[in-house]
Amino acid sequence: MVNQVTKGIEISVKNFYDGSCFKNYRLYFSFNYFVKITNQSNNAIQLQSRHWRIFDSLSSNIIIDGQGVIGQKPLIKPGENFKYSSNCLITSPVGAMRGFYNMININTGKKFRAYIPLFKLTAPIALN
Repeated sequence: MVNQVTKGIEISVKNFYDGSCFKNYRLYFSFNYFVKITNQSNNAIQLQSRHWRIFDSLSSNIIIDGQGVIGQKPLIKPGENFKYSSNCLITSPVGAMRGFYNMININTGKKFRAYIPLFKLTAPIALN
């Protein structure tokens, strides 16, 4: 598990290899990841959007931008957390992901980024 704190917002990510699959006659490696966003600040915050950079050692980097996460824009009060899971497919057994969430401080209206730490995507076959 990797963790990073930005302006009192802790982002924790745990991931694991989920197997390989074929899609459009191409082999992909599937990875699941679990994210926990903990509000350690004194103010309520809301996640507005996400930005992911997925590194694939055999292909071009993939950039994903979108509103919210898993169809939600969670409001997280001080001392509370929000958890979700998702997945990604890459063409290599080795890669990595990192990014950020665009947040808004509900009390002040100020926008800021909460950074998602870099985490590696490694299929067990790549370790042999």
